Amino acid sequence: MTGTLYLLPTRLGASAWQLVLPAESREIACRLRHFVVENAKTARASLKWLEHPVALRELVIEQLPEPLKPVDIERLLAPLQAGNDLGLMSEAGCPGVADPGALLVRRAHELDIAVRPLVGPSSLLLALMASGLDGQRFAFHGYLPQREPERSKRIVELEKESRQKRQTQLFIETPYRNQALFDALTSACEAETLLCVATDLTLASETIATRRITDWRQRRPASADFSRRPTVFLLFSAG
Repeated sequence: MTGTLYLLPTRLGASAWQLVLPAESREIACRLRHFVVENAKTARASLKWLEHPVALRELVIEQLPEPLKPVDIERLLAPLQAGNDLGLMSEAGCPGVADPGALLVRRAHELDIAVRPLVGPSSLLLALMASGLDGQRFAFHGYLPQREPERSKRIVELEKESRQKRQTQLFIETPYRNQALFDALTSACEAETLLCVATDLTLASETIATRRITDWRQRRPASADFSRRPTVFLLFSAG
């Protein structure tokens, strides 16, 4: 009998686990002894946050190597083949979503290993839910180019694609570059395009606002509003 691969959501910030996870998700995580994680240091902090009953030094915590090679995948899935349950953890949010763990999950399916996703926070879905933008058709594009004019060119492409497909475009940035991305968005996009800025999701400092570009230009937020704070940007052009 093989074990079950559990996909364990974790915190987006410093919230108590009771505020973002169902008790069952936490209970399953606390039963596991084997983990594959995006970042070992973050994972240990998350397991402590979950009040895992076993001392961290007694848990098997393997970090996903970069790049992830086929031989690594087989090694990381070995506990499952030996009959042990295994938890896959992202650095924040849900594993497999904007996260490098998807290849591990795919291989588990190929090996007929049971995969069970657990309920927990996803910054992308929370931002989409709260944006008021189209939740029927959407795409996540990760990080946009850092430099100009490539960044603004990509923004214009995504705006055009949104208009043609009536599709919400989601993307993120390293927090200290949030201001530069916001400035590029408000400069490159058309006046009637909608932009949602969702910051510090699930935290007491959470802010979410959707406005037309022309309104953002008139009511520019202070840099401190999202500087160095995790933020999801959502763009929608109705044409």
